[in-house]
Amino acid sequence: MSGRWRIAWDMTGGDYAPEAPLEALKQACGSEDFVELEFFLLGDEAFLRDALARQGLASKAERCRIVHAPEVIANDEEPVRALRRKPDASIVRGLELLAAGEADAFLSAGSTGAVMAGGLLKVGRIRGVERPGLAPVFPTADGRGVLVLDIGANVDAKPHHLLDYALLGQTYVRFILDVDRPRVGLLNVGVEEGKGNALAKEAYRLLRAALGVHFVGNVEARDVLFGVADVVVTDGFSGNVFLKAVEGTAQFALDALKEALTSTFRARLGALLALPAVKQVLRRFDYKEYGASPLLGLRRPVFKAHGSSDARAFVAALRTIRRFLAADLQERLVESLAAGKGETEENGTGGGV
Repeated sequence: MSGRWRIAWDMTGGDYAPEAPLEALKQACGSEDFVELEFFLLGDEAFLRDALARQGLASKAERCRIVHAPEVIANDEEPVRALRRKPDASIVRGLELLAAGEADAFLSAGSTGAVMAGGLLKVGRIRGVERPGLAPVFPTADGRGVLVLDIGANVDAKPHHLLDYALLGQTYVRFILDVDRPRVGLLNVGVEEGKGNALAKEAYRLLRAALGVHFVGNVEARDVLFGVADVVVTDGFSGNVFLKAVEGTAQFALDALKEALTSTFRARLGALLALPAVKQVLRRFDYKEYGASPLLGLRRPVFKAHGSSDARAFVAALRTIRRFLAADLQERLVESLAAGKGETEENGTGGGV
């Protein structure tokens, strides 16, 4: 299938599955933007056949092929155990298609732990990468966006893991966010050199000495969304705390704004005038605009969508995946990592469940 890419898509994952991914599929199949994409739809076969018929997609059988995967891994299940106990789960079957080369990318809004563990165990790591990192794009005040990694895949990082994240992250940003010379920052408790714990201090030294990394030094969490860097690297523990703090602050601000704008008749009147500007601001900080996060460091592309993704978020995810594949970014990631680390020897590449 020269010139076409196959996406293994978990149709059962996420808060709004299967309705949201099915609606996104309908939009994708009707758009010229995604004509190169074909889909392996993972879920219960009988249900998906009926759903495709209801969506008017029964005629797209060659483009939308169903893979029977009746089991679902829940968010509260222990990931590795669930991967072993549920061989017919949508996440497992999708990652197996990817590992076998039958699919070109995998997308799921399901259990983050299962996607990360399955990606590591089923797909394996790029040579030289010990710990892949989950890398979402956050909105910034200047509209460029910032890639932050890791935000939870590897909570006990070592300094050289953060160097891997810098090399992988800057390559991703260069092609996905169109930044010619990405600035790389290290998340820390202060901007001065010498700040932080032992991990941060040694990572700082490695990043400063790294070939081809435009390292701009330490950055504080309060400055990340103001665009001080294009890539911010950190351990998965700190990254996940940052993620949850940003999500919580955004929700708090939104709730406070709603309360203030509806508290009195005068406020409600003013809210009508301010509504277009408010919607514009909220759209800038909506995760749905960024689609899905790559698990950088795996041998093949795995994308994790937000658990509450709606159809718009899935379409944005497909747009990101298409751009990733069109740029042959997986190969570029491998090359940039090897060049940045000066590697010639083979390291671990992961195994199987």
